[in-house]
Amino acid sequence: MIEKIFNWTYKLFKGWGYDDTVSLYANVAVNFILLGIAVFIIHYIFKKILIEVFSTIAQRTKTQFDDLLVANKTTKYIAYLIPLLFVNITVPIILKDFAYWEGFFRKGLEIYIVFLVLWIIRSILNAVKDYLKRLPDFNDKPIDSYIQVFMIVLWIFGVTTIVLILFETSITTLFATFGAISAIVILIFRDTILGFVASIQVSVNDLVRIGDWVTFEKYGADGDVIEINLATVKVRNFDNTTTTIPTYSLISDSFKNWRGMQNSGGRRIKRFILIKANSVRFLHTDELEGLKKIQLVTSYIEHRQQDIDKYNTNNNIDKSLTINGRNMTNLGLFRKYINQYLANHPGINKDMTMMCRHLQPTEKGIPIEVYAFSNDKRWINYEYIMADIFDHIIAAVPYFDLELYELPSEKGIYTE
Repeated sequence: MIEKIFNWTYKLFKGWGYDDTVSLYANVAVNFILLGIAVFIIHYIFKKILIEVFSTIAQRTKTQFDDLLVANKTTKYIAYLIPLLFVNITVPIILKDFAYWEGFFRKGLEIYIVFLVLWIIRSILNAVKDYLKRLPDFNDKPIDSYIQVFMIVLWIFGVTTIVLILFETSITTLFATFGAISAIVILIFRDTILGFVASIQVSVNDLVRIGDWVTFEKYGADGDVIEINLATVKVRNFDNTTTTIPTYSLISDSFKNWRGMQNSGGRRIKRFILIKANSVRFLHTDELEGLKKIQLVTSYIEHRQQDIDKYNTNNNIDKSLTINGRNMTNLGLFRKYINQYLANHPGINKDMTMMCRHLQPTEKGIPIEVYAFSNDKRWINYEYIMADIFDHIIAAVPYFDLELYELPSEKGIYTE
């Protein structure tokens, strides 16, 4: 059938008295014109049918996957493939008297078909990627890395096929050649191979997900992960800049993932104030009476003082000197006050660790640290809760006759 459509002009030119050479070239020229017209018509028809029919089906179905296939131009690439297959069948017939050119065009068409098939598969994989990212179970998974791995494998097969077509060699010979140059291949694709291995480990060990808040000091990254692919991880920092980190750095370097905090019941507050060492002292009985007015420690002072008096009496302690026996200090009472204040604060998670602790004294004073967890993990609210607690603690210091350590400023020094 195809033979009759394309090779009728040879006899026509021969009948007009032209020699074989002219008739053959004229026949080929007319055949290519007819082929171009046929390809245009076939492409137009199939493009019209595939795109419009598939778009109509996509609009009427509930699933979004077919809409994503249309958006990624899958039907458009398939519409190119059909006339190309027709050309691949027709060219050997048209060029049967031109063996060299027939082989040249055949190889070119086969290579183009390989590229087009790869492009079709790529568009389908992109549609799969976009579809999975919309599902709650997959929106935090490194889908980009998986798709890139599939594409690398496909490109390897594609390039292998193209080499086999170009040189008309066997797959065994090709692999033997690849084995000889494997060291060069590994050197060239070092980052890709490292990224591939890292992507698998990141996924299997669940080290990082899209949406995780990570801190990577080496690269200056502090923000949310917005993309994970084969070669890089993109982090949108809190100042709206973007940091790109090599994927293999996630397994070779140290970084902090805040997901555990976000999934827990609270966000940690760990901050201290410095108390002047020379402001710490024992409390006298008359001072304790005045401090009982502070409601959060009233009950504690009463019970604690009873225990202290009982101990001192039973052990015949000479209280002419305050240092003898057991006593309460203004710093100890202040720490108890902070603990009670935290226990009553509405912004603290009472089910998690909560304490006020005494750290190692330094040349700048005695650090008194608050260690607790806010019940609101949102950044702004967390900062508000922490500031509210320390505003109160700093303001409460003078009530216990304590002093905060502060470096003197030049503004506070007056000279005549």
